[in-house]
Amino acid sequence: MLSLSPATRIFVAVAPLDMRRGFNGLYAWVQTVLQEEPTSGHWFVFLNKRRNRLKILTHDGSGLWILSKRLERGTFAPPAGEGKSQCLRPEELTLLLHGIESAARRPWHRV
Repeated sequence: MLSLSPATRIFVAVAPLDMRRGFNGLYAWVQTVLQEEPTSGHWFVFLNKRRNRLKILTHDGSGLWILSKRLERGTFAPPAGEGKSQCLRPEELTLLLHGIESAARRPWHRV
């Protein structure tokens, strides 16, 4: 069973990825482009160019998992940022998987 522990990090690749990639292609992408170790137990999230498909690569200790999701309508709202990948908190991943934008709100205060 897959679960997120507090020590599990979630990396979202900023660049879109060809969703035809399988285990070996995603494994190589994580090693060469993201400079991370795919067998670390962290979750690596990839989106296609149209942002209607998503894949997650993770290792559970005995083997690799690929989870995929295709939206029938709408798009995934990836986090904005610089660099090769962005880190997410587990609750932000949940929002991403449901197609909900998790942009930070402007700070406000009462006068």
